[in-house]
Parts: sequence; structure tokens; C-alpha cells
Amino acid sequence: SIDASHASEFFQVEGLMVDEGTTMGDLRGLLDQFAHAMFGRDRPTRFRPGYYPFTEPSVAFDVQCVVCDGSGCPACGRPGWLTILGAGMVHPVVLQYGGIDPERHQGFAFGMGTERITMLRHGINDLRLFMENDLRFLEQFR
Repeated sequence: SIDASHASEFFQVEGLMVDEGTTMGDLRGLLDQFAHAMFGRDRPTRFRPGYYPFTEPSVAFDVQCVVCDGSGCPACGRPGWLTILGAGMVHPVVLQYGGIDPERHQGFAFGMGTERITMLRHGINDLRLFMENDLRFLEQFR
């Protein structure tokens, strides 16, 4: 059911990079740059093992909770960290299906919910506000 942090639909931004010599280090560097630009230069980040069907290895990318600064609160479920996106190295079979030689090329992919990132960035505590079409709420983000 729809509540302050879950909805039946959401928008997602996805990224894909495929090239010769692409590494998990490239993915980590890109995601760190994004997180630091979005949440502040000093905001700690981490990779955790995850599962996503088209990447191997897969990771959850976390930032230190922007609400409690890592001390633990209801927003982060008490661990002090928030998962902001899923990512990983593109599985070689996916590259093959795309007509790309996985012996020569590697790639990484990531996906993040735009509402979740916006909620964290601006301290919005209820996802339903995005769906209500209240111009007073929406116009503050011009």
C-alpha cells in the first residue's frame, strides 16, 4: 500500500557505461562524485554486496544518513546509512545479447529513484507529496 516512503509507481534514472577497460573502480568514482555533489563533499559513502539480475557483481550504494548523520534514526532504520541506488558491472551475457564482445568490452550500470534522491536532498518526509499535484509544493523546486 502507498505510504510516506512507498508508492505503486516511481521514476528512475538509469546509467550505462560500456567501453574497453571499464572497471568497478570507475563505477565507484562516478557514484562518489554524484553523492558528494548531491549531499555534500564530506558525506561518507559505501558499497555493499547486492543482487540485481543484469549485473555481476552487484552493489547497493549507500550514503551516510542525511537526517541523523550516521547516528541512527527512523529515516535510515537505525543503521546510520541509506541505500540510494543499485549498481554493478554489466553481466557478460547481457553484453553478448547486445552484440558486444565481453572479452573486449566491460560496462557498469546503475539505477536510482528520482523521488528518493529529491526527498533526501530537500528533507521531504512524505513521498505522497509528489503525487498530489499541489502547485504550492511543486513550485518550490524551480
